[in-house]
Amino acid sequence: MRTHLTDRVRNLGILAHVDAGKTTVTERFLYLTGATHKRGEVHDGTTVTDFDPQERDRGITIFAAAVSCDWAGHRINLIDTPGHVDFSDEVERSLRVLDGAVAVFDAVAGVEPQSETVWRQADRHGVPRIAFVNKLDRAGAELDTAVESIRTRLGTVPLPVQLPIGREDGFTGVVDLVAMRAYVWADGADTYTDRPVPGDLLEEARHRRRRLEESVAELHPGALEEFCGEGSLSAETLTGALRDLTLTGEAVVVLCGSAYRNRGVEPLLDAVVSYLPAPSDMPPVRGEVPADPEAPFTALAFKVSATATGRMTYVRVYAGTIGKGDTVLDAVSGRTERIARILRVQADRATEVDVARAGDIVAVVGPKGARAGATLCAPGAPIVLEPPTTADPVVSVAVEARRSTDTGRLATALARLSEEDPSLVVRSDPETGQTVLSGLGELHLEVAVEKLRRDRGLEVTVGRPQVAYRETVAKGVTGLLYRHVKQDGGAGQFAHVVIDVAPLDEGEEFAFTSAVTGGRVPQEYVRAVEAGCRDALVEGPLGGHPVTGVRVTLTDGATHPKDSSEMAFRTAGRFALREALRASAMTLLEPVTDVTVTVPAESVGSVLGDLAARRGRVTDQTTRSGTAVVEATVPLAELFGYASRLRGRTQGRGTFTTRPAGYAPAPRGQVD
Repeated sequence: MRTHLTDRVRNLGILAHVDAGKTTVTERFLYLTGATHKRGEVHDGTTVTDFDPQERDRGITIFAAAVSCDWAGHRINLIDTPGHVDFSDEVERSLRVLDGAVAVFDAVAGVEPQSETVWRQADRHGVPRIAFVNKLDRAGAELDTAVESIRTRLGTVPLPVQLPIGREDGFTGVVDLVAMRAYVWADGADTYTDRPVPGDLLEEARHRRRRLEESVAELHPGALEEFCGEGSLSAETLTGALRDLTLTGEAVVVLCGSAYRNRGVEPLLDAVVSYLPAPSDMPPVRGEVPADPEAPFTALAFKVSATATGRMTYVRVYAGTIGKGDTVLDAVSGRTERIARILRVQADRATEVDVARAGDIVAVVGPKGARAGATLCAPGAPIVLEPPTTADPVVSVAVEARRSTDTGRLATALARLSEEDPSLVVRSDPETGQTVLSGLGELHLEVAVEKLRRDRGLEVTVGRPQVAYRETVAKGVTGLLYRHVKQDGGAGQFAHVVIDVAPLDEGEEFAFTSAVTGGRVPQEYVRAVEAGCRDALVEGPLGGHPVTGVRVTLTDGATHPKDSSEMAFRTAGRFALREALRASAMTLLEPVTDVTVTVPAESVGSVLGDLAARRGRVTDQTTRSGTAVVEATVPLAELFGYASRLRGRTQGRGTFTTRPAGYAPAPRGQVD
């Protein structure tokens, strides 16, 4: 059901590798739409979205920030997402509630490791994207090279709709290949002048327009019909076809510019309105909720933030309308909550509004128990939406309060941290009694600990980082029999199971099948055995680490007419798999990381030697314009402290980025 209100809304995210210019693009959006009156700069620490002191100190986006602005009669709700791999869960939660995205790429580097990671995340969520090749004013910037990297590394069909005017420092504007007009920005100007295509670029522009039409006609049946009949495509047909291809994900529209110099941003805003979907263009979310303001209220909480003025819950409204003072149901916990305030958020500032409708992204104050992933809905129409997935933590540190009197405050602060960021996990080590904080990387934990110190005023000591190992089956066992029999005077317990255990293919975690015939184990008991096996995966026999990569087959079993129960078979499944794992040949797995190191060419030998000492395996090496790029796979445990070592070996000129690459067998004798 399409409505005027949702047609004029765009919910989008800005996605990119760290330092590609996401936040600068966001700042220019806010400035050009009139949402701010001064251009914020990352290097000056004056940005709207990077408002946290740590973000300004480090010069990177850490926390997803929501802002809103208006352009061409449309409301744009925008989320600036982090680019560092340690904060990929912030991206995941944001993508779950977005309808579209702008992927920003560096015109010199093209597709970088984290660019590829966030692109794959958007693929999983089915989020339509357009691309913006940024920093065309830099030395070595080349649009065609960046576009080719989009084609080869992301496996998509890029459709450039602009041609740069000038190169590197002489970049002054773009030729719009759809309208066949030139947009030129004078130095320091806030907007462009619209001109005919310059004579020296006219032939090249016509050639590229023709290639664009041919590419679109190959993919779009309606455009193909006009192209075959007329020999070309009108601007209207081309625009409509580009939008259709964006929505289906068959191609990605590519624009270009320099956000820092304010060149190319207005056409990008126009492209957001023209090509990215409205909420009403998207299929109903799982649970069949249409984007209809008249339907029962349904919203998904995707972020929780504790502020000085209270607890704010960020929600995407999928259906219905919510007003201040209304009561909603938290469908996950079953609690009813009252909406005290509704806020349209501008990063760390907010404007109170009376209502929020389908398609809106707002923050609400009032719900006290809703966590990220909770569904808020009308009490009379309960529904549970699929929550965002949360990655398993891979690094842990022990955290203690320096003063014993602060132990209680630390426990409360850690609970609040994990509530705001579900990818942070807090547990107590049963052997040492220490409080252990786990997260997605060294920087992730550094930021969390710094929040404890800055925001809570806590003095804490932090132990050495430890990685999260896994255990897997190298060679399994067959026919392991386990009988669970218990008599204690009341109703007895009886369960008899026989299982086979075998390794799974790499990347798979657990598979359970039943080969029992003749009804020897009823189906409800089969499910109980599977649940018991999953219980046993929590701790493996090598060192108590979680077990992955296991296939369990229930081959036989027996029941007792009175004493068998689901509980008995669940217990039997748990102990049977524990015994089977102890009898199997097990392998310890450690997390490994794909690392991309960029250094001066003269430093590459030293860097390669250091990577080898860290058990790194080099997978690629290229040199361009005196700069070497080395790609390697390195165990995560060997990367602690690597940033300072790399700076020392390269006189501060080396940089590196990482992304998770799964798990690999650890050397013999490796211990947690």
